[in-house]
Amino acid sequence: MAVRIGVDAGGTFTDVCLTTDRGELGVYKLSSSPRDPSEAIAGGVAAILSQEGAAAESVAYLGHGTTVATNALLEGRGARTGVVTTDGFRDLLELGRQRRPDLYDLQVDKPVPLVRRALRFEVPERVRATGEVLRPLNRAAVRHTIRELKAAGVEAIAVCFLYSYLMPEHENAAAEIIAEEFPEAYLSLSHDVLAEFREYERLSTTVVNSYVGPIMSRYIHHLRERFRAEGVRVPPYITQSNGGIISLDVAAEAPVRTVLSGPAAGVVGAATVATAAGYADLITFDMGGTSTDVALIAGGQSTTKTEQEVAGYPIRTPMIDINTVGAGGGSIAWIDSGGHLKVGPQSAGAAPGPACYGRGGTEPTVTDANVALGILGREALLGGRMPIDAPAADQAIDHLASGLSLRREDVAQGIIALVTANMVRAIRVISVERGYDPRDYTLVAFGGAGPLHAARLARELDIPRVLVPTIPGLLSAFGLLVADLRTDFSRTQVLSARTESLPTVNAGFGELHHAAETWFARERIPGPDRQTRRIADMRYVGQNYELPIEIPSHALTPTDLSAILTAFHAAHDQAYGYAAAEESVQFVTLRLEATGTVPKAELRRIPRGDHTDDAEIGSRRMYLPETGGWCNVPLYARDRFRSGMGIPGPAIVEQMDATTLILPGQHVSVDEYGNLILTDAT
Repeated sequence: MAVRIGVDAGGTFTDVCLTTDRGELGVYKLSSSPRDPSEAIAGGVAAILSQEGAAAESVAYLGHGTTVATNALLEGRGARTGVVTTDGFRDLLELGRQRRPDLYDLQVDKPVPLVRRALRFEVPERVRATGEVLRPLNRAAVRHTIRELKAAGVEAIAVCFLYSYLMPEHENAAAEIIAEEFPEAYLSLSHDVLAEFREYERLSTTVVNSYVGPIMSRYIHHLRERFRAEGVRVPPYITQSNGGIISLDVAAEAPVRTVLSGPAAGVVGAATVATAAGYADLITFDMGGTSTDVALIAGGQSTTKTEQEVAGYPIRTPMIDINTVGAGGGSIAWIDSGGHLKVGPQSAGAAPGPACYGRGGTEPTVTDANVALGILGREALLGGRMPIDAPAADQAIDHLASGLSLRREDVAQGIIALVTANMVRAIRVISVERGYDPRDYTLVAFGGAGPLHAARLARELDIPRVLVPTIPGLLSAFGLLVADLRTDFSRTQVLSARTESLPTVNAGFGELHHAAETWFARERIPGPDRQTRRIADMRYVGQNYELPIEIPSHALTPTDLSAILTAFHAAHDQAYGYAAAEESVQFVTLRLEATGTVPKAELRRIPRGDHTDDAEIGSRRMYLPETGGWCNVPLYARDRFRSGMGIPGPAIVEQMDATTLILPGQHVSVDEYGNLILTDAT
């Protein structure tokens, strides 16, 4: 029996999903190990193999999502890094775009540069915007600089020369010298990391890659050793921010691509489940222990972006357009200096965790509020494997209530209302602010806390339908079992969108296809499984922002150009509310998505049944403002549901990995795949 395993290492829990070649599905959930994430990942794999009676040698595929690179950046514990750049550009990393993080806050501090000034060196060289060499590289200066960086004890080096994406020879020459003088240094060349214009963003992305590179390399080494000790023979894969997977070797070379590794896998899993159920326009809602991630999927295709700030540092790399807010089950509730109740972004995390976990946590969290209100069980979670200390949750909320002179249930309900408002704002960013109406979409709720809060969130946004997958708490791990191998290639070429530019555009895409074929061969992807998709970032002449437009896969003709321009004008109108068809348009950056399709876990249909009473296992006393206060609510076991069943709200549906709340006036039906479809009864 061959098995495939997906692992998602989150901030609080590590989720493991296993499928067999017979279509069977196994799941396992355990606490994360923040000090060494590989410990929980390897432990989870060993546990699920034992649980399912499978041997380590039977593992045919192993993919995982990780927050190692993200946490190293957020916590400022990356490698000591040096920068080598063009003469005169030493302070670019600090100058940036000369924008304050908060326009109206005169006291806010900008993020501290990842490389302090003493470790940023200039060398004589200069290339024009045309790619022409204005000043040859001074190799002696490079050699002297590398020796100084080595003496300063750096572990990683980022090389970023002006316009190197047009003429990379100078960066390659610097790399040769580094290989001679300092071969043990982790090295990032900007034309390899990001072959695009905008020097500050390219430098920042290259620096981030070097800053987290040694951390990621050590993590990968530990992970390989742990899997080898467990007897797993297949090479593991890791999720990228774009939703695809890459080998560990590629991740070690370009760790900046994994900054949104875990959340991206959840979006892939949500799209797979919802599309099979017949819903193509989705808003994904992934609420975990530390944060909430939301994304929009239109027509079955997730929206993507090429830049995001993480901890204040710009990163340009293709990624699913995910908006993250500090609103999770572990988000801490507190009182500000004005005496107002606040929630997050601070989190209790996995250790010590919420007060109700009984691990030493004392601060009130969103999870404690749900326990105090009776929405979460007051005895245990994870199918009984995790005892709950309900009195500790009550005490934590009471401490907050005494400072506000309110009742426990009022404060707990206030915490829920505040965290809901935070998530509403997050969804508006990826929908309303991009020209999309949430009322046209289905909310896919997952993560350990997603189904618990989805009903209220949908009502706040007038979203007509909520879909809760069969394994919502482990959907990110499942996403790793349906994700394809993928990487992205790009090249900046600013050209007028006119017929005479088409030969240059076709040649540019030809070079990207050549790079993709090299990657396909390296990853040993068979010919029939190779797919590519072309995209061009386009803009009106004079603009400083671009929009991605899909490009036909063949050599472009004037007829194709006319259709491309029509698509650009429509996209501009969608995003900004107007189009200027009379204005000249430019191609700015050519992009190629290269995908290697892999075997995927199949979704299984469940038996039909209409005896809903068979799924009812009792009732729970719960506080619901919609009913006027405390009331008894029926409790259902998710694993007893059958296709075609339906229940009215209010109700609670429990399963090992999540709890689903149905509010009064709502109705839940079970579809053929076992998904819960929640709608307003009216």
